[in-house]
Amino acid sequence: MARKHAPKGFFREHALSIVVSAILLFLLVSYRGADPSTHIGAFYGNAIADWLGTLTFIIATKYFYEIGSEESRRPNPRIHARIGRFIVKHSLTIVLALTGLIWTYAYAHSDANGKAGQVLGNIVSEWTQLIGLVVITKYVRERGSKA
Repeated sequence: MARKHAPKGFFREHALSIVVSAILLFLLVSYRGADPSTHIGAFYGNAIADWLGTLTFIIATKYFYEIGSEESRRPNPRIHARIGRFIVKHSLTIVLALTGLIWTYAYAHSDANGKAGQVLGNIVSEWTQLIGLVVITKYVRERGSKA
């Protein structure tokens, strides 16, 4: 007996990013009322950065390409300009680097001991990890991996 597939709708097509966004929203609301000097408050601040990084990776790999990465989408083959090809081939790294600079700027101009400063520090750390993973996975493989 053939198995029926559910019709493709908005939620089915974007379920992962919607669920991760809901988790992130829950953490943001929870952190707002938490004391950052407690374990649970520090957990919320760190978890916000981690889940924001996860959401970024989910969304960014849907729209941007990184040459050598098996997980990112393929570029449009009709782009012929040399600079255009470079930007397309490395768009994921470029987007992560630019947004990382913005997060770093925000962190540098925040109170490092305040709630926002702690979260921003965690986000900068997460962005560094994301860029590192993108670059590393372009050149290094793991046995049993997709590539």
